[in-house]
Amino acid sequence: MTSDGRYVLNGDWSIAWPGPYEVAGTRLHYARAPDGTESLEAPGPTDEDLHVMVLLQEPNPGIEYEFWLPRGHPQPGRGDASPLRQPQPRGAGSPPPQEPLVSPAPAPPPRPWGRSQRIRHFCQSDFVFQGRILAQRLVGQETRYEVEVKTPYRHRFPLVPREYVWVPNTCGCPPLREGGQYLLMARRHVNYERTLNRLLLQDDGYARPWTPREDRLVREAARHCPQPRPP
Repeated sequence: MTSDGRYVLNGDWSIAWPGPYEVAGTRLHYARAPDGTESLEAPGPTDEDLHVMVLLQEPNPGIEYEFWLPRGHPQPGRGDASPLRQPQPRGAGSPPPQEPLVSPAPAPPPRPWGRSQRIRHFCQSDFVFQGRILAQRLVGQETRYEVEVKTPYRHRFPLVPREYVWVPNTCGCPPLREGGQYLLMARRHVNYERTLNRLLLQDDGYARPWTPREDRLVREAARHCPQPRPP
């Protein structure tokens, strides 16, 4: 699927013929073997995001993938990290995401946070960082923020320069304004099937506009719990 929600292959319960397809500025070669094994190969470079989704109707036999980044491109961390992590999957046949992007709601006054609450949130969070909001979008019943990671304070797992941060509601609560810089405390969410690996900011999570004072307070909180080492 392309980044704007259009299926390239096998979408809406239809089966595509094997062969070449022009997509994302490159030619994608699709092959399907008699035993049902499928493969996709493109020389690149691609000029937009492509999302590979799998509709499982039987046990998953395994998926392998490989890709190349341009010279000088920031390299993602190893292990569970990947650029922008995984987007929320959608079942085949579900409607594409609607545009335009979500209009940000007026932000309520910031919730007061005491010292003990800040320390508790910091120590229990997998990720604490200063980030700039690049984009906001509704995906299903959740809100997805695209964030430029600027200053990491705590990360139990690798962070890359750009991440998706998910909020499990459609009001975008807590509301984050596009272009604004915030101090965010999020946790890692991996579902039972291990098909999702993402940064989750809960409804009552810590999200404050970044200021030098907020920077000082969070660095103070860091002294009260052990700093984790990335795996």
